[in-house]
Amino acid sequence: MISITSLQLDAWIAAIIYPLTRILALFASAPLWSSAAMPRRTRLILGFAVTIGIAPALPAMPAIPPASMMGLWIMAQQILIGVGMGFAMRIVYTAVDLAGQYIGFQMGLGFATFFDPMSSSQTAVMAELLGLLALLSFLSINGHLMYVATLSQSFVAIPVSITPLGSGSWLNIVELGGKIFAGGLLLALPVIVALVITNIALGVLTRAAPQLNLFAVGFPLTLMGGFLTLGLSLNYLSRPLLNIFETGLSVMLSFPMPPS
Repeated sequence: MISITSLQLDAWIAAIIYPLTRILALFASAPLWSSAAMPRRTRLILGFAVTIGIAPALPAMPAIPPASMMGLWIMAQQILIGVGMGFAMRIVYTAVDLAGQYIGFQMGLGFATFFDPMSSSQTAVMAELLGLLALLSFLSINGHLMYVATLSQSFVAIPVSITPLGSGSWLNIVELGGKIFAGGLLLALPVIVALVITNIALGVLTRAAPQLNLFAVGFPLTLMGGFLTLGLSLNYLSRPLLNIFETGLSVMLSFPMPPS
């Protein structure tokens, strides 16, 4: 007769519930997975599937019952780690949105907004366009598989234990937040430079021909110049976007454990 002790049952549950907690927290906060277009049931099923797929390759989980106080503490810590990892990638996409804001303001499309049902807020048109391009670029390089690979590596870099995270665990995310403006400006720089040159040319033209209606001529020129420059620079955006994605994925694993 096969007998299963309570210790064995707790170990089996812990081997699934601890990784599942971190994975579901990531799916609830990371871009792509946290989209309102993805139903919660789908995210839950996907989290179970990923957990079952990577669980055999993960390090041994603590032999602590998940229903105990220490088990609840471990689960709370896994939620924090998962949310922090997802927030790191969300900061990366915020840099792309900021680049769209820069470009939109320079093109005169700062007023062009619409209601985005995914985020339940008003979104600039150019920010939404660049965000969709960044998301498609991320999927084209198998970014969704990189998420799973990074998740699997995180259980080695940030093991599941009762030991609390180090004091500098969130410092890397804060420093990454400081790079939002630099990354957004880097992505928008070609269009901004082209539009600054266009505005200077329009200023010189207005001085040479004061009777020229600047508002009737300048707005279509800046609009066409912005779209033309953006179309020409799309072929060169892959490398900056890839660098930003790599930075976000590396920060996802930068939760140091305190020295033992």
